[in-house]
Amino acid sequence: MNDHANGLPAPPASLAGRDFLRARDLSREELDGLLDLGLALKAAQQERIPHRLCAGRTLGMIFHKASTRTRVSFEVGMSQLGGDALHLAQGELQLGRGETVRDTAMVLSRYLDAVMIRTFSQADIDELATWADVPVINGLSDDHHPCQALADLLTLRERFGPDLRGVRLAYVGDANNVCRSLVCAGAIAGLDMVVAAPEAYQLDESTVHFAEAMSAASGGSLTLTEDADEAAREAQALVTDAFVSMGQEVETAERLDALMPGYRVDERRVSLLASDGVVLHCLPAHYGQEIDESVLYGPRSAVWDQAENRLHAQKALLAALLAGSD
Repeated sequence: MNDHANGLPAPPASLAGRDFLRARDLSREELDGLLDLGLALKAAQQERIPHRLCAGRTLGMIFHKASTRTRVSFEVGMSQLGGDALHLAQGELQLGRGETVRDTAMVLSRYLDAVMIRTFSQADIDELATWADVPVINGLSDDHHPCQALADLLTLRERFGPDLRGVRLAYVGDANNVCRSLVCAGAIAGLDMVVAAPEAYQLDESTVHFAEAMSAASGGSLTLTEDADEAAREAQALVTDAFVSMGQEVETAERLDALMPGYRVDERRVSLLASDGVVLHCLPAHYGQEIDESVLYGPRSAVWDQAENRLHAQKALLAALLAGSD
């Protein structure tokens, strides 16, 4: 691994060789370290300063779900770090034809320096990590999206500074994998969070218990409500995601009936934000469902910075996990 030159902060040493499966797995120091490095890497890239922190390393990327941002950001990120990324679609692996997760993990560990997997079942990711001898990164599961949470906090750091304690974040809509990871990361960072969702789509008890305990230590807070306007009022970040995610298509009518229009991010709801408030959405967006097109392209939108920051946050993560892997 190349030395950290050009004034880049060193990645958190405690993450070297580890898996990244859930946002809640990070300590406050590890989260801060990743965000510090992510912002430094973003600045270095903008100035075209070399930062080959993963030179000679290869990331394998397993995709069971379609992707735009995850694939491009990881592949470009490894290239900018001096390494390589190998795309492995489900139909291209024996894993899709009956080979066990254990056998796949053991074989890939002999070829690769790390594995990123984007799939449906969190249990499959956990099993892959159990048997792999290299770091495994959760690129998305039905339960968690920790890489998105890193990008979201990086975006908030850019807007509100390095100390996010006291920043009010509102999430409205289905409290899904994106919400779950963001609430866990936000609790570690000390955000004041409000999640507005119908009771049937609200956060699970495990996430609530973790966030409440972590917020008590970090100086943050978590409030649950069914009132989206209450959540948005004076918020500095208003976050939403698709009402119908991949694999939930059979629930489309039921979900839209429960979530529209009461949880849509529209111009009226955006007007309730604090004067410096911004709107976030992890994309892809479905105009007229969870968000209006005018909001996504409007002056309050930080969505395009957020999308770009997937690249920089994940570069920091890769540098940290692969540090010292000579």
